[in-house]
Parts: sequence; C-alpha cells; structure tokens
Amino acid sequence: MPLFSNLREVSTVQKYEINADERLDEVNDKLSLIQKKKGMTFGTDALLLSAFIDPCSYGWGVEFGAGSGIASLLCAARNKFARISAIEVQPEYADLCKRNVALNGFEDKIEVLCQDVRSLSFPKEANAVFSNPPYFPIKIGDSCADDGRHVARHEVCGDIYDFCKSAAKVLKFGGYFYVVYHPSRLSDLLLALNAADLAPKRMTLVCDTPASAPSMVLIKAKKGAKNELLCTPALYLHDENGNDSPEMTHILCGGGFPEFPKRKESQK
Repeated sequence: MPLFSNLREVSTVQKYEINADERLDEVNDKLSLIQKKKGMTFGTDALLLSAFIDPCSYGWGVEFGAGSGIASLLCAARNKFARISAIEVQPEYADLCKRNVALNGFEDKIEVLCQDVRSLSFPKEANAVFSNPPYFPIKIGDSCADDGRHVARHEVCGDIYDFCKSAAKVLKFGGYFYVVYHPSRLSDLLLALNAADLAPKRMTLVCDTPASAPSMVLIKAKKGAKNELLCTPALYLHDENGNDSPEMTHILCGGGFPEFPKRKESQK
C-alpha cells in the first residue's frame, strides 16, 4: 500500500545502532523510525489504523504483528492507551521494534514480545487489540524476495481466522478489535469475526480518490456484542486534483478520524 507520511531520512542516530540494511526516518508525530531498506516500511495502512482506534487512555492495547512498531508508537504518542504490548513473530523485526521503542523513549509504555499470536496467553484481558494482518493466502499473490516482507504479507504464521480467534482470547468481554485489511478479503474477515464472537460495529472503506475503487477497509469489532454494523461514508485520501482530502488533512493534523455525519454507533 502507498506510503503516506511526513517521511524524511535522517543520517545519524546517536547511541542507537543502525545496521547496514537499515535507515532512519522521521515520520508522523515527530517519531524517529528505523526501517529495513528492503523490508516492510511505514505506509498509509498503519497510519490509518492508529487513527481509527478510539482513545482508551486508562486501558491496555495489544498489537498483533507489530513489524517496526510504528502503529504502537503512534498510539503511544497520541495517548490511545496507558500501556501497549506489541507482538511480533519474527525475531529480526521484534528486535527492530524494541530499538524503535527505545529510540522514541516509550520503554515505560510499550513492551515488545517476540511471540506467535496463535499461542498468546496473558494473565489479564486487554481493552483492545489492533492489527494490520497479512492478507495474501499462501500460494496466492507474488512472494517477496525479502523473507520478512513475505511473512508480513502472507498468511504464513496464521490466517485471518487465527488472528480473530486470538484477538477474542486476549480481549475482555466488551473489548474492541481494530483491523485494517484488503477489501478483496472482506468476506473472509467478516466470517472470521463472526466465528470468534467479534461483532463488527463500524466499517470504513478507504479510496485514493472519489473515482478510485477501495484499497483498504477498516473495521472496529466488539467482543460479545450483537450484530449491528455502522458503515461510515468512504474515506478519500486525495481529491480529484491529487491534493490531500480534508478528511486526510484532519487525520494527519489531529491523529484521529473525522466525525462523519452518521447515526449513533450502537454500544450494545
């Protein structure tokens, strides 16, 4: 998915080690981000996911598939949660995530765990889980030359049913699962949510322009709730002339989604 951030490459990083295959960038919210030069990089999906999450300043959030840690970092910078557990199955990326947490001074707020989401077990239940899960089934789509990118994009370490089932296991009753996914897999996502007793409560389709087909879908689901889905107006990233849309400008400046004219979202 396209990069959509205030990206600026930085040449030095004081005491934090930058490997030869990495670079340091300054991104949104004045965060510094070490990224793999040929790996998964910060893009629109992570930015929108973090903006889509409702604040729960007293609560505990868990990210599935943290990668570089950017979604958790954005949530921490915007005080979405009191504490965050960032879960990443690939040791190399878990280490990268830890370094990014330390680089931005969030070690007291974000813990990084190198674990498979399918085998997670916590002594307490979380207020929210958020994820940008892999959406390519194995054997479908082009595989990536970089192994890290391949695992991040393909369902090597669990499919959407596994992610939803694990989210339900981690969440408290009434907790929320926030997910950004590809529209071509929307039916699979809805079926997986239903199988895990996660009721979709809000859905937003994302398009590049008003003339473009959707490129992303964002869903907020609630554990143990009744099925009553609110579909918001589509979010357009750009207008017909290629300029940032007012909604995207609001997200970039405020870190949250605009209030679309809509009926009240059900709390049941």
